[in-house]
Amino acid sequence: MGKLTTHVLDTARGVPAEGIRIALYEVRGNAHFKVAEAVTNHDGRTDSAILPDGKFKQGEYELIFHTGEYLDRHNERPDAPKFLNDIPIRFTMSEDSHFHVPLLLSPYGYSTYRGS
Repeated sequence: MGKLTTHVLDTARGVPAEGIRIALYEVRGNAHFKVAEAVTNHDGRTDSAILPDGKFKQGEYELIFHTGEYLDRHNERPDAPKFLNDIPIRFTMSEDSHFHVPLLLSPYGYSTYRGS
């Protein structure tokens, strides 16, 4: 059985990013179907797998990291326009295994990778 996990690290501050809302959608053609939603904890992780073993299925997905409020809380000028507000990451899970899709975040850039 497979599962999907994620976490967010604030690379500008060098800490886990707590309090970021994350939504997971299954993508079929041009349609998006919300599968799960979670919020990062003090360790920058969700309290459990965002897509656990019992709900896992192969396919195309999109994680949307709602980073705007977090960046406002930690920005020296929260009234200034944000460069990043919502960060979508689309990926395909093509085998029954553990997929880990983390987000490395700063106010002006981000990166991701398939972790373990």
